[in-house]
Amino acid sequence: MSETKSMNQQGFLNLFLTAGCDSFPHALRKSFLVAVWFAFLTFPIMVIKVNTIENTVVWHWHKIGYLAVAVFFGSFIWRWLLARKELKKDENREETRIESLLTRVQSHPVLKYLALGVLAAAAAVFPQVFNLYQTNIMISCLLYIVLGLGLNIVVGLAGLLDLGFVAFYAVGAYAYALCNMHWGLNFWFMLPVGAVLGALLGILLGFPVLRLRGDYLAIVTLGFGEIIRLVLENWGEVTMGPSGISSIDRPALFGVKLGVIGSTHYMYYIMIGLVILTIFSVNRLQNSRIGRAWLALREDEIACQAMGIDKMKTKLMAFSLGATWAGMAGVVFAAKTTFINPASFTFWESAIILSIVVIGGMGSIRGVIAGAVILILVPEYLRDFAQFRMLLFGAIMVLVMVFRPQGLISAKRKVYEYKVNTAGAANE
Repeated sequence: MSETKSMNQQGFLNLFLTAGCDSFPHALRKSFLVAVWFAFLTFPIMVIKVNTIENTVVWHWHKIGYLAVAVFFGSFIWRWLLARKELKKDENREETRIESLLTRVQSHPVLKYLALGVLAAAAAVFPQVFNLYQTNIMISCLLYIVLGLGLNIVVGLAGLLDLGFVAFYAVGAYAYALCNMHWGLNFWFMLPVGAVLGALLGILLGFPVLRLRGDYLAIVTLGFGEIIRLVLENWGEVTMGPSGISSIDRPALFGVKLGVIGSTHYMYYIMIGLVILTIFSVNRLQNSRIGRAWLALREDEIACQAMGIDKMKTKLMAFSLGATWAGMAGVVFAAKTTFINPASFTFWESAIILSIVVIGGMGSIRGVIAGAVILILVPEYLRDFAQFRMLLFGAIMVLVMVFRPQGLISAKRKVYEYKVNTAGAANE
């Protein structure tokens, strides 16, 4: 192992220091030119400050120096990372440290149950340790984990690019809001109803797009999501239009209505249970017969159909089961916020959920959880950077997609081994 590592390091040095135009002096020269050019472009903004009241000009030369140094080192590190990526491109893919650690923990029974116990204890005491704001953020994160795992069935397992996933989310939310407003139906009754409505809507969407693949499927699902949003926005007699629906009941505990703090803690534990149910269900589906059919459909649709798999039923199952979790998440969202309107279900929501699946790792349950934690919690904790937080967030996403295109925690390809019973064969 050490010899292989030293050979890799030596190969990287040879690549970066002596390989053609990407040699070490050339990389330094390129980084220097980038820094000079960037300083030239930003010179009026960073250096010149005009005081219109006193009619004076103040020169901030030190700022352009700091900027040039930062751009130089940033450009040089970027080239170093790209060279490192080129070195590893032709090598067999190895697990990252995080993936290998998770694999070791999962394969060892004692460590597995110990880690699950620690995680369960931390989840149980979280609302008591942290304040109400942190608990609300964690509820949002858990909600997006459920949505990401639902979309992971459609995109990650079946390979069907769905850009209108937010439509199922909206249907679940509006179903609970309208039924609660007109007939007083409670949260626990509407939770399975939202799941059934999401599944039915997934089947209705699936029928027209059975023959579509790739970009065409993405465009149709995008249009479907926008149609749902426009219907909610313009059908004012039923959906209350852009004004939305307010005063939605929060879930009650055995018929007892809780206060703001109590209901927030209760909603947190409901989301913990829903996430556990989702992980268990998606894991079982992934390892089932229909899960293997989804994987075959994702790899090669023509070969999948040639092997006797019913393509129509497989696609409809993916759309309906993925939409089931979105419908339940919509009911939870309406109960959490107690107010919904069409602005909560724009294309941006579908883009965030899809980003969670892609950045985390398509087809990977652990990857989707990691992607939801990063994409939902990181922008919240970067609020101290004010207007720069989305810039930092975008930079993090670019880095992940350039250097980990398969996702933070990619799905493992299952390998099936057939062992011949040599003893039985010899006796025969």
